[in-house]
Amino acid sequence: MTESTTAGFGSWPSPITASLVAAGGVGLGGPAARQSADGHEIWWSELRPTEGGRVVLVRADSNGGPSDMLAAPMSARTRVHEYGGGAWFLGAEATYFSSWADQRLYRQVGEAEPTAITPEPDEQHGWRFADGVETPDGKWVVCVSEDHHSAITADHGEAVNALVAVPAQGGEPIVLSDRSDFVAAPRVSLDGAWISWISWEHPNMPWDHTKLLVAPLWTSATELRIGKVTVVAEGESAISADWTSAGELVFATDRSGYWNLHAFDPESKSERTLTSLSGSEIGGPQWVFGLQRWVEIGSGRLAVVTTTDAVDSLAILDASGEITPVESPFVAIAGISSLGRDGEDSSVVVVGHSADALPSVAVVDLANGAIDTVRPPADLGVDPAWFSRAESIDLMIPAGDTTRPTHAFFYPPTGPASVATDSAVAGAKPPLVVMGHGGPTAHSSPDLSLKVQFWTSRGFAVADVNYGGSTGYGRDYRQLLNDSWGLVDVEDCIAVAEHLATSGLVDPDRVAIRGGSAGGFTVLRALQVSDVFSAGTCLYGVADLEALASDTHKFESRYLDGLIGPFPEAKAIYDERSPINHTADLSCPLLVLQGSEDEVVPPSQSEAIVAAVAEKGIPHAYMLFEGEQHGFRQEATIVRSLEAELWFYGRVFGFEPADDITPIEGAVGLAS
Repeated sequence: MTESTTAGFGSWPSPITASLVAAGGVGLGGPAARQSADGHEIWWSELRPTEGGRVVLVRADSNGGPSDMLAAPMSARTRVHEYGGGAWFLGAEATYFSSWADQRLYRQVGEAEPTAITPEPDEQHGWRFADGVETPDGKWVVCVSEDHHSAITADHGEAVNALVAVPAQGGEPIVLSDRSDFVAAPRVSLDGAWISWISWEHPNMPWDHTKLLVAPLWTSATELRIGKVTVVAEGESAISADWTSAGELVFATDRSGYWNLHAFDPESKSERTLTSLSGSEIGGPQWVFGLQRWVEIGSGRLAVVTTTDAVDSLAILDASGEITPVESPFVAIAGISSLGRDGEDSSVVVVGHSADALPSVAVVDLANGAIDTVRPPADLGVDPAWFSRAESIDLMIPAGDTTRPTHAFFYPPTGPASVATDSAVAGAKPPLVVMGHGGPTAHSSPDLSLKVQFWTSRGFAVADVNYGGSTGYGRDYRQLLNDSWGLVDVEDCIAVAEHLATSGLVDPDRVAIRGGSAGGFTVLRALQVSDVFSAGTCLYGVADLEALASDTHKFESRYLDGLIGPFPEAKAIYDERSPINHTADLSCPLLVLQGSEDEVVPPSQSEAIVAAVAEKGIPHAYMLFEGEQHGFRQEATIVRSLEAELWFYGRVFGFEPADDITPIEGAVGLAS
């Protein structure tokens, strides 16, 4: 039996160490499945912090597994759109992937050595590829390309994205369409007669306005070409388009206010509605390639992933339009694939996240809910009594002359009964960490997050805020952030913190706010407009909106048009909301964490805010992690950044962490 100890909030000795967070932070991608001679193969990818953030392809089949299919140091990761996704896909026999080292497209059959099938670019990473599909005859790969050669970017002012065809055995890419700013999701019908893809133009993002296009397809050993293009959907967010065995193009669109499924017949040019959900949806923001929220299963049915109030569920959609929910332990589903379309098969393979275990790759029999775990959750060796479960918070807050909703997940400090805390002291309340997700067009889910449990297991309360503008609540809620980034998100984080404080659940004098990327911008804004927070941690966050508008990658280069306003027409608003212009309003300690190779939010953004708080004499610390990009992937970085943040809060809130932590070198005004 564990000996009882007395420790203040924040000082609990926890088995959920920073090293455990890093080691357990393997990111699972995919999955994908295909038939084999003796059954089927299931593939997925693993982003492994312990291998420097390498993305490994893994296979399990009827003979066993899982087995790594990509030898070190090769990594299956693409830089298209910088956020990537869709870096690998399966053909009938071959596996295709984009190599992180050179961004060329590779082909691998079985366990043979992979071979590059796209030419070596004239400049490093000059050509990039993603989101592909093999044609049914096995002769071609159709995918998205992004050309970064200096001559191209000089002519166009930015990289050029295109729909291209690449000979499956290797050769020069053939451009099929390069008339749009962005293209995604090329998919070929099972008979090879049709091709579909999605496109959109600046300043739209794929969750704003897209086009869904379809065209006849002709292939031979030496040629692939498309015919007259038909626009299936336009002026709405169309995603997750793919072909069924009946020859229909099924896709999700948010024209009703929620992403619902529709089907298009390319021969008759007719469309029909498959679902009419309200309050739930089948879709999400296409930050990365390969977003798929439905698959075909046996007897013409579809397996779908529905999202309701930021929580995912599985369901079956039958031919009559009836949706039957399927019980599972998963509250977030990162990917779904079918094991087969024939007969009565009703099994799917998913990357599933639950509330009390790390993600797994599992085969779910939708007929009875039975689960066969292919890649089990990482064994943390931690008593589940340490895990804090999410509690939903739904508030109505003032909005002019009316009110509007906001949402959050609240995690109370949690540990075994053997851990005595200063809650025994009359009136003692835990410190609160308010988290704002990145994006900002994204959402947090209530699945087990070690980065949340790291705090709750030490005696912190955590509020993970799905502020207005978040996904998972329909289009109207998603659009609350239009023209209002830096306002609505900040108001919501403040409202949630105040609600928890006035409810007596947290210590109002020890409230921190942390966030990365867009969430980092929310941190800086919140610290400037409110005195609710007494500390802040900004991870690779936006400090200068004007600089971001002129110094970021193509995918997000016009994102701020919708969130703030077009630049330079709305320059006054950019200036007003840029944290760098309001450093005089900063008054509480600040920790800034940044990757040296971040091309989404460059280090100059963080360094500008650090210089400003230093000039003002505010207690602060800055850590620059060499080799890291947008989001920390290396084990050493994850460990050091978490421990440093805990040390920082200990200095600010007046507690001594139980962990043995090296103080932050160069920290100002935070000495013990």
